[in-house]
Amino acid sequence: MRNYAKITVTKKGEDFLRGGHVWVYADEVTSATENCADGGLTDVYSEKGKYLGTGFYNSASKIRVRILSKNSNDTFDDAFWERKLRWAIAYRRSVMGADDFLCCRLIFGEADAFPGFTVDRFGNVLVTQVLSLGIEKRKKLLYDLLIRLLREEFGQEIAVLYERNDLAIRELEGMERYCGYYAGEGLLTETNGITEIVENGVRYEVDYINGQKTGFFLDQKYNRRSIRTLAEGKRVLDCFTHTGSFALNAAQAGAAHVTAVDVSADALAMARKNAERNGLSDRMDFICADVFELLTNAAKDKRFDYDLVILDPPAFTKSRDTLKNAIKGYREINRRAMQLMKRGAYLATCSCSHFMTESYFKQMLHNAASDAGVGLRQIEGRQQSPDHPILWNVPETDYLKFFIFQIV
Repeated sequence: MRNYAKITVTKKGEDFLRGGHVWVYADEVTSATENCADGGLTDVYSEKGKYLGTGFYNSASKIRVRILSKNSNDTFDDAFWERKLRWAIAYRRSVMGADDFLCCRLIFGEADAFPGFTVDRFGNVLVTQVLSLGIEKRKKLLYDLLIRLLREEFGQEIAVLYERNDLAIRELEGMERYCGYYAGEGLLTETNGITEIVENGVRYEVDYINGQKTGFFLDQKYNRRSIRTLAEGKRVLDCFTHTGSFALNAAQAGAAHVTAVDVSADALAMARKNAERNGLSDRMDFICADVFELLTNAAKDKRFDYDLVILDPPAFTKSRDTLKNAIKGYREINRRAMQLMKRGAYLATCSCSHFMTESYFKQMLHNAASDAGVGLRQIEGRQQSPDHPILWNVPETDYLKFFIFQIV
């Protein structure tokens, strides 16, 4: 006999869950028992009384239940959470290999059946984000288990766990925004917030307290590696460089010269430091500018001499409501770059918004090429690295599109 709270969902909600998704929206709930507690466990049933799954309930959220398991035999005790964490860690160890396991995403929310939970690893530093109330109420258990498993079963030393719970979405879930150290056993609670990582042989300084997101974008790891062969001997323009990751890969791979552009002076300062750290300053320069304006001015001045252009913009849309404008933005930035590129040059371009689906993105690129009067010869089509696994039928986990073309 199950003693969890219970909700019943519409046929639409039932079909959604049976189709593989893991969210129950508020407007799909037809009834709920009085013991449904925010952050607590709730069973989900169809209108015909069929069990559909168990998840975290939150009356403050549009996502009323975030499913943890669709196995009615699961018991959500400490052993359950330990087993799930062990699976997630072992998966990364397998797909990333020993070296890349040192710097990767250990937990990727719904794709690992940890709804609203992110854990990034930068060597001996873990940076977490918690976006669901159910995880928030269990985070101490999860943190302690995670650190113990990494230390004892995987032989990994962890010195810091820093919480980056500063996202506005926490307030929509009924939680406060904050950042701070977790005072677990053997963990430091005072640092300068800076650590060094190595990715693809490139050394980076990561600011996990003040940097964007958790301090570094790990999802492009193998996409950055993919441009290295193309970059050799070429003049490269890296747009939206942030802390210089694509630019540094190109420079280290033997590019003749790399220009890195970003609108953020702070990001460029970090990129310069990273160039110095890797002994690459002599073949790189850094421009603080709006990329749209920079490409427009280059066209006016008839001054554009790059063999490889990389476009890695921030997400132009974070909702369906702004998708139309976002498509226009992506089309414009790609059109401007394509118009300036010589035949035979190479373009690497991407989108990190899951609302900008692959089909939308491909159509946008087709239209941008038509606008620019050029042809595209595809070399590669890629996605996020496997430490950010894609859970089929949960489109929110499938967000990064990355293409490499030759202009023809």
